[in-house]
Amino acid sequence: MPMVEKVMLEANDLARYFDVSRPALQRLIAREPRRTLRAVDGVSFTIPKGQTLSLVGESGCGKSTVARLVVGLYPPSDGTVAFDNQPLSVARADPAQRQRMQMIFQDPYASLNPRWRVRDIIAEPIRAFKLVDGKDAILARVGQLLTQVGLAPADGEKFPHEFSGGQRQRISIARALSSNPEFLVCDEPTSALDVSVQAQILNLMKELQRSLGLTYLFISHNLAVVRQVSDRVGVMYLGRIVEQAPAETLFTTPRHPYTRALMEAIPDLDMTGRTRIPVGGEVPSPISPPSGCAFHPRCPLANDRCKAERPLAQPAGESLVACHAVEEGRG
Repeated sequence: MPMVEKVMLEANDLARYFDVSRPALQRLIAREPRRTLRAVDGVSFTIPKGQTLSLVGESGCGKSTVARLVVGLYPPSDGTVAFDNQPLSVARADPAQRQRMQMIFQDPYASLNPRWRVRDIIAEPIRAFKLVDGKDAILARVGQLLTQVGLAPADGEKFPHEFSGGQRQRISIARALSSNPEFLVCDEPTSALDVSVQAQILNLMKELQRSLGLTYLFISHNLAVVRQVSDRVGVMYLGRIVEQAPAETLFTTPRHPYTRALMEAIPDLDMTGRTRIPVGGEVPSPISPPSGCAFHPRCPLANDRCKAERPLAQPAGESLVACHAVEEGRG
């Protein structure tokens, strides 16, 4: 009998809308209705314990909003999030559950308090959750964490401005690990770093996942990064997941036309001479998204059904694909 994977996080029809209307008086004078930005518009996924799900897509597709929803920084407008089979609102209200979930932010220059020494930055979650008693024990734990991420215990005496970008991101990882979490949300943790440093941070995160049994939700627009770290990948377009698949399946046999377009943007280092078909048009506004499939204005396979009916995710081999063309065999 096959083992059933334990689900660490489950999102079901998750949505987040923002009211971007002008002030009421201006709207009244101009006789215009309220304007709603649909940042996340019905996203569903599960992340098994110990695995990595990555969300990829163009800027503005809703990836970072999903990250903030699953750690409780934004309340959902619709849908649900469950953490270890508990509703997220219940889990966030319990300090013992809350410490199991942490977030690594995109910009290591903005996410660390410049007025605090590194030892205090890393020790803050330890003190907040009362994980260790006594100043000496806390400093010893901070030293262990710094060593774990490839820094020296003596670095705890320094301030953030004394470190490079990659070192600052290591400090951010040490702070995230200080509460002994099981689930980490990584919001583009390497995008502000140059390529050689990116590789070091990714290798560190993979090693920490193996040694500590961590579960990751990894947000990125860099397909090369995603391929390196992911067990499964979700491709987002205009607030929706259009394709989910195991990482290697997605890169070797992409099904959705948008996923294929992303793959076409990857440089052909092997110089195979394959024909590239660039995607025309621009990303529509999430304030007034197209009817039906949001990708249809740019899709070479679109027909009248695509313009009128929103596609639902359907199995296609090992993938889940929200595309009428794939469902009908037009792809």
